[in-house]
Amino acid sequence: MSNFKLKRLGLIAGLSLSLVVAGCGQGDTEDTTNNTTNNESEATTNVSEEMEYTITGIEPGAGQTENTLNALEEYESLAGWELNSTSTAAMLTQLDEAIKNEEPIVVTAWSPHYKFAKYDLKYLEDPKGVFGELESVTTITRNGLKEEMPKAHTILDRIHFELPEIEAALLEATKMDFDYEKVAQQWVDNNQETVAKWTEGVEPANGTSIKIASTVWDDMLFTGNVAKVVMEQHGFDVTYTSVDPAILFEAIAAGDADATLSPWLPATHGALYEEYKGKFEDLGANMDEGKIGLAVPTYMENINSIEDLEPKE
Repeated sequence: MSNFKLKRLGLIAGLSLSLVVAGCGQGDTEDTTNNTTNNESEATTNVSEEMEYTITGIEPGAGQTENTLNALEEYESLAGWELNSTSTAAMLTQLDEAIKNEEPIVVTAWSPHYKFAKYDLKYLEDPKGVFGELESVTTITRNGLKEEMPKAHTILDRIHFELPEIEAALLEATKMDFDYEKVAQQWVDNNQETVAKWTEGVEPANGTSIKIASTVWDDMLFTGNVAKVVMEQHGFDVTYTSVDPAILFEAIAAGDADATLSPWLPATHGALYEEYKGKFEDLGANMDEGKIGLAVPTYMENINSIEDLEPKE
C-alpha cells in the first residue's frame, strides 16, 4: 500500500513537472515569436536608418526625379525621407561603392540601363502606382514613307529588340567609350540571323537616302544606330541625327526626318504623341517592358516594396 501511494505521488509529481515544463515551453515559444517579429521590424528600421532615410537620385530636372518626389509625398513609409538629386554619373558611382561593400542603398532606376546587366538589382514594388505602368518604345515614321520608300518601311516595321540584349549592349558601350556607332556595328555583326529576318525578301536600296532621328538617351542612341547600320548594309544612304524629344516629333511631323525608334509610350512621350497624332504613322513597339521606379540590390532580401521601408521618426 505504501509503495502504491509512493507510485501515485511520483506520477502526480511527474505530471506536475511536465505541465510546468510545458507551460514554460509555451511561454518561451511565444517570446521567441515576438522576438522574431521585433527583430525583423528592427532590422528593417535599421536598414532605413543606415541609408540615412535618403534615396540616391539623378539630375534635378529629370522626369524620374519628379516621380520620386511624388513618391515621397504619397508613401507613409517614405515620410521624412529625402532625395539626393545630383547626376546619373554620381548615382552610379554611389551604387557601385555600396554594392562593393554590400551596403544598403535605394536608387532611382529605369530600364533599359546597363546597371541591370552589371549588377543584381530588383525594382521595389510600387503599390500606389506612382511610377506608372510598363512602357513600350515605338517606331514612328513620317506620313507617306510607306508609299515612297516601301523597302525602308518594311525593315523599320520588323526591327524589334529584347530588353536584356539592349542592356547588355549598353554595358558593352561602357567599355567602348560610349561610341554607339561602334557598339551598334558590333551588335549587328554578332546578330546576323536577327538582321536577316528584318531584311528578308527586301531588295537592296541602291543608295536611297533616308533620315533617321533619335533622342539622346543611351538606349535610343544604340537602337537608332543599329537601324542606321542595318539600313546602310542594305544599300540605304542614312543620315542619323540625335535631338530632344520635342524637336524629334516636330521633325517627323514636318517630314524633316523620315523615322525614329525613340518614343516611349504611353507616359514618357505621351503628351508629344497626342500633340502630333495624325501627322505620323505608328509602326508599333520595337521594345517592350520599359520601366522606371526605385531599385535596390538583391541582397537587401527584406526590402521588396516601397512600403517595406520605414519612415524617419
